[in-house]
Amino acid sequence: MKKRIFALAVVLICLSIAAYGTSAYFTHEQTATNVVTSGSIKVELQEWSDTGNGLVPFEDADGVMPGMDISKIVQVKNVGGQAAWIRVSADKTIQLADGVEGEVDLSLVSYDLNTEFWNEKDGFYYYNTILQPNEVTEPLFTKVVFSATMSNMYQNSKAVIDVTAQATQVANNGTCALDAAGWPEE
Repeated sequence: MKKRIFALAVVLICLSIAAYGTSAYFTHEQTATNVVTSGSIKVELQEWSDTGNGLVPFEDADGVMPGMDISKIVQVKNVGGQAAWIRVSADKTIQLADGVEGEVDLSLVSYDLNTEFWNEKDGFYYYNTILQPNEVTEPLFTKVVFSATMSNMYQNSKAVIDVTAQATQVANNGTCALDAAGWPEE
C-alpha cells in the first residue's frame, strides 16, 4: 500500500508541475507608447488708433498740445491654444525736454480706463472674463488724455506709455484673473 501511495503522490506531483508549466504559457504582455503635448498660453498685445476712417496700428504721435486726446486703443488677443486669464500694466513717464527741470506731474496724462471689463490691483489691470483662443479683449482704454492745465514746463517733452500684457492658464487656476496664480515674474 505504501508503494501505491508513493506512486500516486509522484503522479500528483508530476501533474502539478505540468499544470504549473502550462499556466506559464497563458500570459500576455503589451506595451503602448503615448505622446502627451502640453497646451500653450500665448498672447499678442494690440494697439490701434482710430483715424475716423477705421483702425490702423498705433504710431507715435507728434505735436500734442495740452487739452488734446490721442486715440490709442489697447487690446490683447489670445493667440495660444488654451483659455487664458489676462492682465496688463500701463506705465507712463514724462521726459522733460533737455535743460528743463521741475517736478513732473504724471496725473496730467491719463487714460479713459474701461472699468466694466478691467479691474485694477497691484499696478495691473485684470481682464474680468476668460479669454478663449483667437478672442480679443475689450479695450483697456481707447485714448490718452493730455490735461489742459499742462504748463510751459512740458513744452517739447515726451510722454511715454509702456504697455505690457501677460497671461496665465485658466485650467485649475482660480475663479477669476484676480485670484489666479502663475503670472510671469516681473
